[in-house]
Amino acid sequence: MRRAALPMILGGLLLLGLVVLLQTQQRERAGFPAPGFRLPTLDGQTIALSDYRGKVVFLNFWATWCPPCREEMPSMQRLHQRFAQRPFVMIAVNEDTSAEPVRRFLSELGLTFAVALDPQGTLPARYGVTGYPETFLIDHAGLVVRHVIGPLEWDDPSVVAYIEELVRTAEVAVVQGDTR
Repeated sequence: MRRAALPMILGGLLLLGLVVLLQTQQRERAGFPAPGFRLPTLDGQTIALSDYRGKVVFLNFWATWCPPCREEMPSMQRLHQRFAQRPFVMIAVNEDTSAEPVRRFLSELGLTFAVALDPQGTLPARYGVTGYPETFLIDHAGLVVRHVIGPLEWDDPSVVAYIEELVRTAEVAVVQGDTR
């Protein structure tokens, strides 16, 4: 009986260590300056992080083949609509090699937020993305203030309250002329 329990105990300790490591990595990932970027959009324009200085940026990395990405997209759309008239921008960076599947995906789910294309996957590497979806919240001064690994209900009241506070801070900073 003791021999059978040993692998389970060791497996549990290994899992606990992995969870602690991931949580530590997540905490360490916040507070750094967001790496800049310029990427093409589906409509042929270019989107650059520097264009949004003074705004809260919701930067999401995703793929059309990713079920958890599909799961969180409707709540992202609701969040996007909620903050549409505020200093808040949502950018979803897609790594598909062709734009057509991305267009179909957006149309199917009725998504209207900005989508940038990065088929070479250079930007996720700069942000240290290890899987999809991953989201970075960037404050008005260009600092990553939150890194979320995996899907989330983005219109959950606690999440909305957190983002509301970031947006209010951005609004005050703009009034005071402080966009760093």
